[in-house]
Amino acid sequence: MRVSHHGTALTMATTVLGAGIACAQPATIGAGPVYPAKPIRFVTAGVGGGADFTSRIVATAISSGIGQQVIVDNRAFAGQATDIVSKALRDGYVVLVTGQSFWVGPLLQPANYDPLKDFSPVTLINRQPNVLVVHPTVAVNSVTELIALAKSKPGELNYSSGSSGSASHLAAELFKSMGGVHVVRIPYKNGGLRMAGLTGGEVQMEFATPGSVIPQIKAGRLRALAVTTSQPSPVMPGLPTVTATGLPGYESTAVYAMFAPAGTPAAIIRRLNDETTRVLAREDIKEKFLSAGIEAAASTPLELSTAIKSEMTKLGKVIKDAGITLN
Repeated sequence: MRVSHHGTALTMATTVLGAGIACAQPATIGAGPVYPAKPIRFVTAGVGGGADFTSRIVATAISSGIGQQVIVDNRAFAGQATDIVSKALRDGYVVLVTGQSFWVGPLLQPANYDPLKDFSPVTLINRQPNVLVVHPTVAVNSVTELIALAKSKPGELNYSSGSSGSASHLAAELFKSMGGVHVVRIPYKNGGLRMAGLTGGEVQMEFATPGSVIPQIKAGRLRALAVTTSQPSPVMPGLPTVTATGLPGYESTAVYAMFAPAGTPAAIIRRLNDETTRVLAREDIKEKFLSAGIEAAASTPLELSTAIKSEMTKLGKVIKDAGITLN
């Protein structure tokens, strides 16, 4: 996903937003106490996933800047984290760290929250490109050639994906929609089976996470065509983008972002944004994310809100047109 001064697709710039952020002052609410005056809680998904990884890096990094401990509160069941944060006091001490399933999920099935009305965006934290890969037997070397092949053989090419509504699934369906091609989805129950199907030639292509395919690319078992970010990514140096090599305007990126309950005072949102943006500009934090195949990124609250609305419109159409439901 992108947010920049000339676009609203969800992929934020990694530059620091504002020169004076490192000297951010404590937030005060009217004549009330300085914020934060006690530990902050990051409520997020279960231990071991991308949201947990992201939360722990940011929580540790901002603690010294705000002078308070930041606690990561993992919730294993879908909906628990959003429910807790949406019902929390609007005082900045309970914050949600989540991925785009937060705003894509309600497009796939009814949810007990509204991502636009029940939460206040704080900042984007990071982004992870997908990589468009094909099996070596597929005689293409660019997105243009892949689209031409798919159009010449409608329904004969297969793509692998995870569960319905997953990043890999929606990336492929967006590609099909924008490219005007008919490629058949082959869903897999887990990543191991999906990779075996892809490297074994059972399927011909996938929009995959970098970490899952880099070893296969280096070994020659897969061929990488492009990354799905709007600009080339340091995660996959030297690899062009889908939009630059055959499908202008295409972008599909996994991201994580921070939200507070709706109605949280602007001074608190600003303090959280300032401190998070400051640590995301640190070279050690950038390297921690990059080593996991992720780019540190930041945004203003308005940029994040605008980008979410744009992506919900774009993916909402793809989901509706393709008849996608959760399986």
